[in-house]
Amino acid sequence: MWSLFAVDIKYALEEHEQHRLCKSSEYMNLHFKVKWLYNNYVTDVPPYKDQVPEYPAWFEPFVMQWLNENDDVSLEYLNGAFQRDKKDEFPPSSENSLFSNSVVDVFTQLTQCFGVVSKLECPDPEIWKRFMKRFAKTIVKVLLAYADICKEEFPNYVRDEKKACILMNNIQQLRVQLEKMYEKMGGEKLEEDVATILNELQASLNTVLDELAHKFAKSLEDRIAVKVKEMGDKLAAVKGSGQVQPAQRNAVAMEADDVLVPLMDLLEDSLSLYAQSCEKTVLKRLLKELWKIVMTTMEKSVVLPPMTDKAMMLRNLTTSAKNMASNAKIEDMSRLFKNQLAGSKDVKNAMSNIMDISKDFERNLTPKQCAVLEAALDTIKQYFHAGGNGLKKNFLDKSPELKSLNYALSLYTQTTDTLIKTFCMTQTCQGSTEEGTVGEISIQVDLYTHPGTGEQRINVKVVAANDLRWPTTAGGMFRPFVEVNLIGPHLAEKKRKFATKSKSNSWSPKYNESVQFLIGSEEGPENYELHICVKDYFFARDDRLVGVAVLQLRDIVDQGSCATWLKIALGSCATWLSLGKRCHMDETGWTVLRILSQRTNDDVAKEFVKLKSEVRGEPPITQQ
Repeated sequence: MWSLFAVDIKYALEEHEQHRLCKSSEYMNLHFKVKWLYNNYVTDVPPYKDQVPEYPAWFEPFVMQWLNENDDVSLEYLNGAFQRDKKDEFPPSSENSLFSNSVVDVFTQLTQCFGVVSKLECPDPEIWKRFMKRFAKTIVKVLLAYADICKEEFPNYVRDEKKACILMNNIQQLRVQLEKMYEKMGGEKLEEDVATILNELQASLNTVLDELAHKFAKSLEDRIAVKVKEMGDKLAAVKGSGQVQPAQRNAVAMEADDVLVPLMDLLEDSLSLYAQSCEKTVLKRLLKELWKIVMTTMEKSVVLPPMTDKAMMLRNLTTSAKNMASNAKIEDMSRLFKNQLAGSKDVKNAMSNIMDISKDFERNLTPKQCAVLEAALDTIKQYFHAGGNGLKKNFLDKSPELKSLNYALSLYTQTTDTLIKTFCMTQTCQGSTEEGTVGEISIQVDLYTHPGTGEQRINVKVVAANDLRWPTTAGGMFRPFVEVNLIGPHLAEKKRKFATKSKSNSWSPKYNESVQFLIGSEEGPENYELHICVKDYFFARDDRLVGVAVLQLRDIVDQGSCATWLKIALGSCATWLSLGKRCHMDETGWTVLRILSQRTNDDVAKEFVKLKSEVRGEPPITQQ
């Protein structure tokens, strides 16, 4: 009887598969009835006993149809649930929960769908795997749709902190319920491709939660900046300029507490609210974002000098670049200028006015103030750690933002000579021509030291330039000359600059001019570099930068040669150097540059910043 019935219903369902004469729900009901018949009368009868039955394969297209239709039903249900939630102002789903009703409604719908499929008790493992894979795609569609709605609505609620916390909690609750659904579907026993789909969804929701936490923290940035500025003002009022002695530690701690009052008042009120309103996972993400903002803002506003006139510095950059620069740390400016130079012909000495920018604001932290700030940082770390209930100490200590701040602070109190030495030792790719070359320069360098006094001498011969790419206006003049600058420590009282004569309208001029620099015996030549500029001379205006190259003396120290005059040659080098549009620096280089830009009474610092910040500007193009 079963065999005859099976043939009839199989052929009938094949016809229905072509024409879909009934609703998907009717096919599902028939599926349940056939399952009941088979389980009650056929499953233990030879030859069907211990065999995988055929009937699940007959109904597979119709189950898939039902699952496909369930996508639209679930998405419609989701939108309705969220709009009801929004209209009710996202009330908690229960007295003890921190998420709202729409999350419960969404998973109620998904659970009902999974319940229907589960009750089919599909005896064919391969078909069951296909059902689970299709249902996993439904879960992805629904949860990502919910996440997208939350992301779209979230900016409207960042100022309403409690509702913002609930929306973030909702995303976290999606992650919790997804994990439960994963276990219901089979957990570790799930087929690999199904598990991959759900794991990728979990990662996507994790990313969404990070985005919302970042947006929420960013909305607090202005308030934090105001309090950090007040903190900086209090720090500037701390008296005492000498090194802090061990006996003064308690006094320093008390002053640190006083300096922190504005910031801690804000954090105390805010974090108390978040601790009450956020799931633990959400709270930790918020703490991480707030920690980054506090550290970065302290670096920009307290340790490093602020850019008080960005419009002057960026007068030739696009409006979008200005918006980026308004909140950038100094090291971010490297990427900004790289992007702008790649597509702009209008950049003209874009950073040459850093010294002017800082002239209205000169704040040099004393050793005492640095000690107070370090104590304040320890207090802030303890606050965010919260006795183990907040962020892990390992995260705080290793965070890039704290490392950057501490490094800037350590550099801040160093002498100009020490900072320039650090710059020369760390900036190894200043001569990069990734933005294109604008010519090349031929120089010869010989290094000598006196065997008795240890005095060191550098002979530099500027031989020629070649293929200088510098357009002129119609009938205009191009008068290129070469400027050689010695960069390094202990040069304040020594000659450190030389310029050749200019050559009229020559794009491959010959110079053959030499200069001698003395660097004393305090430091080895490996701590020095030659900063070589080709410029266009003009009497009635500032000379324009054509291109720049940097030669670090450490690269030629070991290339020894013989010499006379009671000298021993340390090295000799004759080379062609490619000219770039500017110097390239890493984060350390930009930090040193910004610190030195504040020292407006230091001629060496001013000269150094001007050299390293100068950028080639393109003149009007009418090629000679």
